[in-house]
Amino acid sequence: MEFSLEKLVRENIRSLKPYSSARDEFMGAAKVFLDANENSMGSPLTKWYNRYPDPHQEKLKEEIVKVKNLTIDQVFIGNGSDECIDLLYRCFCRPAIDNVIICPPTYGMYEACGAINEVQVRKVQLLPNFQLDLDGVAEAVDENTKLIWICSPNNPTGNVMDREEIESILLNFTGLVVVDEAYVNFSRHRSFIPSLVDYPNLVVLQTFSKAWGLAGLRLGMAFASPAIIALLHRIKPPYNISQVSQELAIKALGEVGQVNDMIRELVNMREALAEVFSRIPIVEKVYPSQANFILVKMMEATRVYDFLKSKGIIVRDRSAEPLCQNCLRITVGTEEENTKLVDAMAEYLNTLVK
Repeated sequence: MEFSLEKLVRENIRSLKPYSSARDEFMGAAKVFLDANENSMGSPLTKWYNRYPDPHQEKLKEEIVKVKNLTIDQVFIGNGSDECIDLLYRCFCRPAIDNVIICPPTYGMYEACGAINEVQVRKVQLLPNFQLDLDGVAEAVDENTKLIWICSPNNPTGNVMDREEIESILLNFTGLVVVDEAYVNFSRHRSFIPSLVDYPNLVVLQTFSKAWGLAGLRLGMAFASPAIIALLHRIKPPYNISQVSQELAIKALGEVGQVNDMIRELVNMREALAEVFSRIPIVEKVYPSQANFILVKMMEATRVYDFLKSKGIIVRDRSAEPLCQNCLRITVGTEEENTKLVDAMAEYLNTLVK
């Protein structure tokens, strides 16, 4: 099947004249800015942030492409990956007409953004081994299916989807396949970013929130063909990434070695935590994880969740998700936090004896 971006994008987006911000309308080294109605006196906090940030995030993108081995026109930066998800809906999905496919259990924002944008979300449940149901996906696709969302490593299951199966979908689907790699840095498997040259309908999402430890900045990244990225830039808010966020992310990108050290430490603690939980009598299974969390199936998971909450320890009860009955998703914390968690589990076991 042949992919056509022109046919995929919404007509109103093709004809849209994007908002032109003040900083879009000049080239060169401007010295006097009297165009954007900013407060020229500065602010009570600092004199540096009274001006609007670079709407194109050029300096940040220059650092990202060094790490990702891409060109700047293949990079979109969003206010968290959630903005990237929402913009993909708004760019390609006609409300009340088009549909998308998700594969639960998976990240909840795919469905939430579909509802917000009045786009039908078709669910093709993962197989019992948490892999894709290719036949089910094929049956769910029709002429109005615009996006297929694949989270790999998956949230909340922690596993990586079979690469050949994702490639099969890319080859046989005329819409966009969005591979969300929020947790890929914790995985032994390679990113789909190098495959952008092979698949014009591929979009890869990554984030600064997980491995980079910058969840508070709200920075997500979408990587795709220049044509797809240009469409996302056309509809994004003019100043969607703050100056502070851009500056701190640039600093972080200069510390790749430290980030890799943190990743190794978190992976080691993930394996240690999984080992501890596998020996707890009420635990039925600890699922293998390629993320910075573990999914644990245990007896009366909701009761355990409530007990941990009473001790000030918050995990995620995923029991209501398909294939995740009686499962808690537990993020790998610091060594001190992990110890408090294990101690609380021991305390819970003591309540069962009494």
